[in-house]
Amino acid sequence: MKKILPEVTEEESLIEFPCDFPLKVMGAAIPEFHQRMVEIASKHDPRFNDDDTKLKHSKTGKYTSLTLNIHAEDKAQLDALYQELTDCELVLWAL
Repeated sequence: MKKILPEVTEEESLIEFPCDFPLKVMGAAIPEFHQRMVEIASKHDPRFNDDDTKLKHSKTGKYTSLTLNIHAEDKAQLDALYQELTDCELVLWAL
């Protein structure tokens, strides 16, 4: 099922662009999750550096959360990134 993000205009955005933006995603603790998130982030931010990614495992080891540091040029870039992340079958949630 495709998830649709609510529409927010540039005037309504509280984020000043361009900016560095931390994005948190969570999924199953499998190697493909981290790899796919890096691929998606790199597609939307050519300057993305995985060395800055913070990784944390759940207490049970079943889930992994990643904090990806994105350089966002505008709202459209962030919207497209969030949409691709939420469409990805490996992502449980993205904040």
